[in-house]
Amino acid sequence: MRSIRIVGEKATALDDNGAGGPPLAALTAGTPLSGVYACTRKDLLVARNGRPYLAVELADRSGRITARAFRDAASLAANFERGDLVQVEGQVTLFRGELVAELQSIHRVEPEAVELARVLPHTRRDLGELDGFFEYLAREITDPPLAALVRAFVDDDEFREQFREAPCTRDGHHAYVGGLLEHTVAVATLAHELCQVHPRLDRSLLLAAALLHDVGKTREFQLGGEITLTREGELIGHLALGQRLVEDRARALPALDDARLDALIHCLLTHHGPELVPGRRFRSAEAAALHRLNQLDAAVHSALLRPAA
Repeated sequence: MRSIRIVGEKATALDDNGAGGPPLAALTAGTPLSGVYACTRKDLLVARNGRPYLAVELADRSGRITARAFRDAASLAANFERGDLVQVEGQVTLFRGELVAELQSIHRVEPEAVELARVLPHTRRDLGELDGFFEYLAREITDPPLAALVRAFVDDDEFREQFREAPCTRDGHHAYVGGLLEHTVAVATLAHELCQVHPRLDRSLLLAAALLHDVGKTREFQLGGEITLTREGELIGHLALGQRLVEDRARALPALDDARLDALIHCLLTHHGPELVPGRRFRSAEAAALHRLNQLDAAVHSALLRPAA
């Protein structure tokens, strides 16, 4: 299982044509519904006649719809959980002026067979282009040991796949598939430009820190019907997970001395603020710069998403 964990290991496999389905926003009353969607709510309720029925909310990138099943409700409910990706079959009807899906079947599916970008929110940026920027910025690091450390991540195909898929947050800035890569490239680009304005900054240290500051998020989240935390994400968090990942790769690089590695780790641990380190203050200009650049990109991104006043 990948570190950006795809939930639903015991799910039913999809048919070749099972990963599709009309966008929920395009549904109209009287049309059939067949496809894979995220289950964002699940309740087994009791109708007025005393019989149980299943009520769920289905979601994709385009919108949401309430869905119900009155036959075999308990049996169908055993086939999936909230947060799963589910294959559904049913009919769209109009109930009290609202579109509702009346379900004949619903079951969990293997997320690996689903294009997550169709179900979950996704970056509008081209991931291939962002990958290219990430590699370009890595090549701008001129300090050989730090360059080798960053290259250990760049050349790791499994990590790069996880990094491309990961969101940056669950419900904050860049909370979508590809959000982590988008945010990282933005912060590293700002760092690159800041070094032109302040040439006394340690360019290699700041660029390495900017490119690696959120690598722990590849282990913090899992993707299924929703973005949720992994066990490691709940118990440890991305700062400590990132430190682990960086130190694991650093062990294979004897040229990267302890002082240089410590300076990098200090930047990573303080990019949300210095409260977690001794003295509760930044020990380098690079750490202070990374903190502010991280804040800047997050704040600007969030402001651009807010409706205009």
